[in-house]
Amino acid sequence: MLLALLAPAILFLAVLTLYLISTRPVSFQQLYARVDDETTRSLQAFRRAHPVRHLTVDGVAWEYLALGQGDETILFLHGLAGAYDIWWQQIETLCERYRVLSVTYPPVDSLQAQSHGMMAILAQEQVSAVNVVGSSLGGYLAQYLVAKHPGKIKRAILANTLPPNEILARKTRAARLLPVVPEWMILLGLRLNTSRGIYPTSEHSEIVRAYLLEQSYRTMSKAQFIARYRCVIDPFTPPAAQEQGIAILIIEADNDPLIEKTLREMLKATYPSALVHTFHDAGHFPYLNRPQVYARLIERFLTGEIKRKQP
Repeated sequence: MLLALLAPAILFLAVLTLYLISTRPVSFQQLYARVDDETTRSLQAFRRAHPVRHLTVDGVAWEYLALGQGDETILFLHGLAGAYDIWWQQIETLCERYRVLSVTYPPVDSLQAQSHGMMAILAQEQVSAVNVVGSSLGGYLAQYLVAKHPGKIKRAILANTLPPNEILARKTRAARLLPVVPEWMILLGLRLNTSRGIYPTSEHSEIVRAYLLEQSYRTMSKAQFIARYRCVIDPFTPPAAQEQGIAILIIEADNDPLIEKTLREMLKATYPSALVHTFHDAGHFPYLNRPQVYARLIERFLTGEIKRKQP
C-alpha cells in the first residue's frame, strides 16, 4: 500500500530528473581533438578577430558578423544546426573583395519574423541589396527573402536545401512533441544524427563532426532548435525569380542525407532557369569539408563566370 502511494511521487521525481538533467561540459579542445591543427587554429583565430555585433529587433536579440570590403555584399544564412561562423572559411576567402554579413538565428519561429530581423540588420549596416547564400534552412529562408523582398536581393545561392513542400512536415509530424521533450534529449538526437548520418556522408570530415557537436554541446538551445524547425516547414509561395531578374545557383550533393532526392528534384523544378552545381559524395555540409572549392564556386557565380547549366 505504501509503495502504491509513493509510486506517483517517484514517477514525478523521475520525470523531473529527466527534464533537469544537464549535459556534462565538453571543452573546445575535446570537441576538436580530431581536427587538424591548421583548421582548428583558423577557426579560433577567426572568432577572436571578428566579434559579433548585436541588434535588438522587436525585443529579440540578434547576433551577426559584418566585415570585409567591396562594392557588393554577401549575406550568409546557415542551416538548422549552425551559427554565423560556420561559413568562416568562405568569409576569410571572400572578405577582401566583398562586404560580408553572417547571422545566427535567434529563437524566432516564422519566416516572416526571420525576414524582419534580416531586413533590420541590412538597414543597420546601410546595405541596400545583397547576394544571399543560404544552406539547408538558410536556403529555404533565402527563397523567402527573394519572394518577399526581391528588390533587396541581387543573386541567390540555394544550397543543400528544399523548396516549399508538404513532404517534410508530413514526415516529421512527431516533431510537434518537441516542446515537451527535455533539451538534453533533443541535443542528444542531434549528436546521434551527426555521428550516424552526417559524418559518414561528409567524407568522414572531422571539422564537420566537431563543429556540429559543438553546436549540440555548447551553443544551440532547445528554443533555437524548435524555432528553426518551425521555420523550415513554414509554407510560402515560391518566388518567380526569373521574372524578377534574380539569378539563382542551386548547389546540391548527390549523397545528401538530409535532403532526399525527391526534394532536390523539386527544388530544380521550382527554379527551372537556375544554374546547378552538384557535389559528388560531399554530404550536407560541403562548405565545411570542401571549403576552398565552395568559396571559388560562390565567386564564379557572383562574377558571372558560371553562365550556363551543367549538361
